[in-house]
Amino acid sequence: MLDPHESVAYLARPCQFTQDNERRNCDVRYWTSHRFAPEVIEATDRAVTQLKARFGAKQIRMVGYSGGGAIAALVSARRNDVTMLVTVAGNLDHVEWTRINRVTPLSGSLNPADYWQALQHIPQQHYVGGRDHIIDESIARAYASRFNESPSITVLPDFTHLCCWEKVWPALVGQNFGLPDAVKSNLNVIEN
Repeated sequence: MLDPHESVAYLARPCQFTQDNERRNCDVRYWTSHRFAPEVIEATDRAVTQLKARFGAKQIRMVGYSGGGAIAALVSARRNDVTMLVTVAGNLDHVEWTRINRVTPLSGSLNPADYWQALQHIPQQHYVGGRDHIIDESIARAYASRFNESPSITVLPDFTHLCCWEKVWPALVGQNFGLPDAVKSNLNVIEN
């Protein structure tokens, strides 16, 4: 809602905002082990292709938040029209995430970190909250460590997984996904 660009589309994960009878085809595994399953990525990729055609777009920037960061990365890895990949608190290496948090591995899911070769040619900007205890900085760093040239990671020290991203979003997109110096100094930003 705060993005000033005229052509912006928001895609939720399949079954994310469904309720009651709409959920009849939504298997629980898509919220557990298969949240980034091949069929989820394929469905999202088809939706992006349809939106691109509907609006006559030639190229796209993929932006993803949290688990949407993983989906944005995985969809970007299979496309040749992505000019930039941006994530906010993105789960870019779910193998590392499940290991650190000692939770059940996402065994039916693709891992964005494994697709680094397909992603290395795409400019990337990853934002992480310094006080994010859900997907902390180490997840972005584990992902970035796979690349020959590390993607850009910006840590906003006072941000959590949920707090405050909307406050800086207009500044981020207004600067083509980079915080202006005045915002950086005000937020004590740490860049890669």
